[in-house]
Amino acid sequence: MTRPDLPRSARVDQRVVESPTIFTLRLAFDDAASDAPCAFVPGQFNMVWLPGVGEVALSIVSDPADEHFFDHTVRRVGRVTTGLDRLRPGDRVGVRGPFGHGWPLARAEGNDLLLLTGGLGCACVVSVIRYVLRRRQRFGRLVILQGVRHAEDLIWRPQYEAWGRAPGTQVLLAADAATRDWHGAHGVVVDLLDRVRLDPRRTIAMLCGPELMLIAAIAVLRGRGLPDDALWLSLERNMQCGHGRCGHCQIGPLRVCTDGPVFSYAAVADHLGVHGV
Repeated sequence: MTRPDLPRSARVDQRVVESPTIFTLRLAFDDAASDAPCAFVPGQFNMVWLPGVGEVALSIVSDPADEHFFDHTVRRVGRVTTGLDRLRPGDRVGVRGPFGHGWPLARAEGNDLLLLTGGLGCACVVSVIRYVLRRRQRFGRLVILQGVRHAEDLIWRPQYEAWGRAPGTQVLLAADAATRDWHGAHGVVVDLLDRVRLDPRRTIAMLCGPELMLIAAIAVLRGRGLPDDALWLSLERNMQCGHGRCGHCQIGPLRVCTDGPVFSYAAVADHLGVHGV
């Protein structure tokens, strides 16, 4: 049995440059012959350790069916992520996890899915998209709404185009600041909800991004009849241990690393947008 409190050695199998500051690492455990080599639920995260530098929490963006590798998409913003950006195929890191609760995909089967994300918050739902499209017959319509601040911030452009061509799938993109070659909407991602047909009796919404965006999107979705138990959020906090011990990711009485990062709206409604919580 593996222990989530101890790092396992993983090697970099591939490195993909997504943008000037964003990259994806495909990792594989060195002990891939062990039991459940890469078992996780979409929405969970790993703690990735770079020896001599530090550790960082990263969403898993691949499909659990890809048993012998797993992907992390990373934005270069600090000491650890800058170090990860220097890695090349064959280099090694330590990986602890997976941690937290993932998206309610078993409950979502047979329903339409609405995925609304902002910025690199899309990373935590990419595994959901890949999961659903690989098991397409289990789900209803798939609606993907993604917003970015600047048009050039959008990563995975070819993938969004491919996802938009999949059966029963609608993809809408928005940028606060558009460029001349931008083919999406000009504005905020929440405004894209006006273009989406929703059946509130059979829609599960999964959201991730800045909290003000989440609050605005939830208000619109509730106004269109979605019940609170159909609203799910992945929250972002400074997760440093993964075990709920350090308290850095606390939100009210909850700890994002162990009680989340995916929460039902009802569980966190009183804490969203509250300063200092």
